[in-house]
Amino acid sequence: MNRKELFRSLKFLLFSVSAGIIQLGGFALLNELLHLDYWLSYLVALVASVLWNFTFNRRYTFRSTENVGRAMLLVFGYYCVFTPVSTGLEHLLAGNLGWNEYLVTAMNMVLNFVTEFLFQRFVVYRKSLDTNELAEGE
Repeated sequence: MNRKELFRSLKFLLFSVSAGIIQLGGFALLNELLHLDYWLSYLVALVASVLWNFTFNRRYTFRSTENVGRAMLLVFGYYCVFTPVSTGLEHLLAGNLGWNEYLVTAMNMVLNFVTEFLFQRFVVYRKSLDTNELAEGE
């Protein structure tokens, strides 16, 4: 892996961590302070996290001019696959096989990080890497 791709991976990691913090904070706010239903708190926090991550990674990590609607639709498609697969994995490992729930959740978070990076890098932004004004300024 060359330096540019290593730096791109590190930026993706940092934005993903920040998105995780937003998701946890948003969930806590909605669930604990506003006492919304669990599923609604989770869904709103997840959507906020994904939008944050998408926006910053598009601009700063992949530095892309890719059409926002097209890119967002592709990421939505990724989550339409990843969400049921990861939910099934959680149910199988934690629910049926008795694995520790936090371990399984951590495994799913790592799986999400790796697969989403690869999907965005090689599918969503494959043809438009480093095409925005930030990349052109270098």
